[in-house]
Amino acid sequence: MTKSWVLAASMLAASPVYAVPMQQDQESVQKEIEALKQKLADLEARLAKQEKAKEKMKEHHQEMMSKKDYANKSKRSRRMQSEEVADSGVQARLAKLEEKTEENENWPIKVHGAVRFQYEYNNYDRDNENRTGDLDFDIFRLNFDGEIGDVILSAEYRWFQYQDVVKHAWFGYNFTDKWQGQIGVVKVPFGNMPYNSHSYFFNSTFYIGLEDEHDNGIRFLYRGDDWDFDIAYHKSDEQGGVDGSATDRTARYNYDTVGIRLPGQGAYDTPGLPIGESNSYALRAARKFTFSDEENLEIGVSAQGNNFYSGSAAEGFTAAQEYENQNVGNRFAWGVHGNYNNGPWNVQLQYADYEYDLKVENRGVYMGAYAYYDAIPTEAKVYTGNVAYTLPVNIGPITSLTFYNDHSIITDKRGYQDDTWMNVLGVAVAAGGGFYTYIDYVKAKNQPFIGGNIATDGGEVNDRFNINFGYYF
Repeated sequence: MTKSWVLAASMLAASPVYAVPMQQDQESVQKEIEALKQKLADLEARLAKQEKAKEKMKEHHQEMMSKKDYANKSKRSRRMQSEEVADSGVQARLAKLEEKTEENENWPIKVHGAVRFQYEYNNYDRDNENRTGDLDFDIFRLNFDGEIGDVILSAEYRWFQYQDVVKHAWFGYNFTDKWQGQIGVVKVPFGNMPYNSHSYFFNSTFYIGLEDEHDNGIRFLYRGDDWDFDIAYHKSDEQGGVDGSATDRTARYNYDTVGIRLPGQGAYDTPGLPIGESNSYALRAARKFTFSDEENLEIGVSAQGNNFYSGSAAEGFTAAQEYENQNVGNRFAWGVHGNYNNGPWNVQLQYADYEYDLKVENRGVYMGAYAYYDAIPTEAKVYTGNVAYTLPVNIGPITSLTFYNDHSIITDKRGYQDDTWMNVLGVAVAAGGGFYTYIDYVKAKNQPFIGGNIATDGGEVNDRFNINFGYYF
């Protein structure tokens, strides 16, 4: 019986009727398995994502806890940590900067200078008057001053729109606390020093070579409590004389004698016979009186002289050819001066007399400076009188106002009847520790830079309003 049932079951399983449903069931099961596998993969991915998010939350929590712990640290701990960080970076850089700053401050040669612009309105230039004046660049200058190994250096170079020039450049040495020696392009001592004026335009003495003059040579200075002495010898002017290597003999800061004005020549012509200063001497002595901390007086006397050597005569001046390349004469000048200070007040007085003795027939001599030739007579007397008052103020950045009036007259001219005179009324404004401005109203006759010439008769009285803005660094 059992065998029969087993045999029947086997036959039923092997029959085609029952085989098809079984195959279908197997495929269905397989599909279900694949679906379960996909679900499992999705669940694993979601789980991994959740674990990652959980890890991030944990890291965030730890970070927040760390910040909280840091916030709860003691002030001393945080200060110590801050100092450690600073020492590793900021403090080291700061120390280096401080060291460099101190090094620069202690650098033996100081570099400084100025930049200046100028507004001018005058009544002798119709174009300028029609434009209601002009604003122009004036100068850029650099100065070098200091001492290395007891040797002193002082130099100044200036750039203008139309020329660049050396004002002075010398080496020096202090032999004692009162005696100093200088060699190079040094100042020619004469009269009120350093300037016989307060304004931007100097005085008429500047335009005849008797104020703020510098030449190639050697100078000795004595500065005592009661006396000042200057002794100087100059081999030539700052360009090296008549045969110097300069391409333009008018490119100068100060006025030097550069030629003889021969008969028939105009006041601004190129010299018919060029000449140059040589073997010059200058002496100055001043007695100083100190009455109080704010009141003092200086009175002094000065003298200077030099020879002139000629170059080659210009084309067309055959009569001057016999005087080529030789000593053609000399010049002598002397003066007395007084400089009085009483608190904010300053008064300067000076008299000067000069005379040229030349072998060549002439109508004067030519001075060269600021890209121009300008004739002056070979003999004249010069009177100057200046007064100034300095007023400390506190007006925004303005710290002081210096009001002044400078007046000068050149008279008793050889070969000319009309005097030269100039009056400068102005105020100097100091502001911001480096800003310095001259505001000048100038009225003059036969005066260079004010529409006139010293070696001329019949000139007109001219007016000029001038503002010179300067930043000194």
